[in-house]
Amino acid sequence: MFGRRVGSGPSGFLAFARELGPTATEVEETFFCASGPGGQHRNRAETAVRLKHLPTGITVTATERRSQARNRDEAWKRLLEKLDAARRKPKKRIPTRPTRASRKKRVDEKKKRGQTKKSRRPPAED
Repeated sequence: MFGRRVGSGPSGFLAFARELGPTATEVEETFFCASGPGGQHRNRAETAVRLKHLPTGITVTATERRSQARNRDEAWKRLLEKLDAARRKPKKRIPTRPTRASRKKRVDEKKKRGQTKKSRRPPAED
């Protein structure tokens, strides 16, 4: 079912990606009736596809097309993208020290702000 090659084009890519990506035992594939525009074929046939990657719990659905095969291809694309995004780790931020100029600028701005606040005070009565 998942291991067969389907010609050229996007479906061929998906068949190849399926072989490299999650196996059939790791993915639960369900079909259900989609709703919305598309006529009787879309509303009565189970054209919508839902894929669930069991080890991670990631779920994707595709209901845009009237064809179950096209929705299946779209769902596999989305699943592979989500799995790739989940595998990728963000780069660790390397903390940098503020430069001398930025520290001086910060202190000068604080002094200026303090002077502004001081000038707003009512005059002290001696």
